[in-house]
Amino acid sequence: MRRLPGPRRHPIAALEAGGRAIRNPVEKLRYLRGAIDRYEALDERLQGVPGAPLRWLACRVSGVEEIRPLFSRNPWGALDPPRRSRAPLQRRARRALNVAGLLVVTAAGLALAAYPRSKPAAPPRAPVVAPAPEALDPLPRGVAPARIWMVDSGPGFELYSNGLRIDTTYSVAGEPRRYRVFEAGRGMGIEVHERPVGIVYHTSESDIWPLEESFNEKLRDSSQNLLRYLRKNRVYHYLIDRFGQVFRVVEERDKANHAGMSVWSAGNRVYLNLNGPTIGASFETRWEGGRALPITRAQLEAGRRLTDYLRHKWSIEPEMCVTHGLASVNSRKHLIGHHLDWARGFPFEAFGLPDQYRRASPAVALFGFGYDERFLAVMGEPWPGVGEAERQLLVDAGPGRAVDDVRRERARGYDRWLAEQTDAERAERAGAAGTRRAASGG
Repeated sequence: MRRLPGPRRHPIAALEAGGRAIRNPVEKLRYLRGAIDRYEALDERLQGVPGAPLRWLACRVSGVEEIRPLFSRNPWGALDPPRRSRAPLQRRARRALNVAGLLVVTAAGLALAAYPRSKPAAPPRAPVVAPAPEALDPLPRGVAPARIWMVDSGPGFELYSNGLRIDTTYSVAGEPRRYRVFEAGRGMGIEVHERPVGIVYHTSESDIWPLEESFNEKLRDSSQNLLRYLRKNRVYHYLIDRFGQVFRVVEERDKANHAGMSVWSAGNRVYLNLNGPTIGASFETRWEGGRALPITRAQLEAGRRLTDYLRHKWSIEPEMCVTHGLASVNSRKHLIGHHLDWARGFPFEAFGLPDQYRRASPAVALFGFGYDERFLAVMGEPWPGVGEAERQLLVDAGPGRAVDDVRRERARGYDRWLAEQTDAERAERAGAAGTRRAASGG
């Protein structure tokens, strides 16, 4: 079995060099896939390293940071960490850093070896546990937000009557919001919609510095770098930073790149690919499988105000407010949980929303989607709505029919719907391009 390339060589270049030595194309593909899979598994283990600086160093030394763009998916969230614009270090500089690091590790080892063994051991320290997010008082479930209006606005900000202040200095236009809605039992509607009908909550999955005064500069720089990356790539409509500041990234009327392949429904209405129908709101934090969630009360309060404002402005139903982890799917493999940010732990009740974790998963109930071992490795077990949807499939199968047959039949229905939606979008783009050419006299 071939070993992973060492950290002293750029991992992508090492993969290319290893692949060139293999003449059989099938063996070459197997080698590349196996190497990338091992890097992905290493990346998942490195997510448990405490502290952003140590986590970044571990990813850098192991080569995971450089090869991450080749991963088949990012199980932790919607957004790959923004890449540094700084030019790479020259070879001599890299060697000097490697030598310096080796000297530091060697010195630490010698100091540890020289430490007197007869000294009484210090009493064991309690393990450091990441603080749980501060709770908010729950709101009445499903109640429509009170009337909210703009109180003041100016260059770079908007202020609303519920206390929400939106920083608009990073705001940018996106692609026009155009999408179609499917109806259960009937298929795709002919009407093209342009208004958002839902909210998808995300975590940014960016590096998170300790929320301490001594890290003020790092905290500000990290948020600003993240905002510039989001603006450039039109990711999310809103970002809520560690201090509870709300930044508009993509204009609400436009589409942002935030939800990708996803499935959700309300009543008989079914939505495929939530970029079109929804507004993306991201909290600057790392989900990390739900085991550690450094999210602040200021962020939660700002998120609740933002939710009330968006629901009031666009008449969004509470059932259409969902987290990315609950809606994201792998459309090719018919699996749920392609991204898992907020797949557990979102405070729906505190936001006045129904507990979507207990609702039957639309992707499972309507299209027979399943989950794999990688999903279970992160989640441990699915959220309750997955089990509820699987019970519905069992009832729908009835006596004498295998549930797997029902799954396959519904998965084929999803494939047909997705193909119809893709063809309709492609035809619209072609028509719009033709109109532009005609208008320009081309």
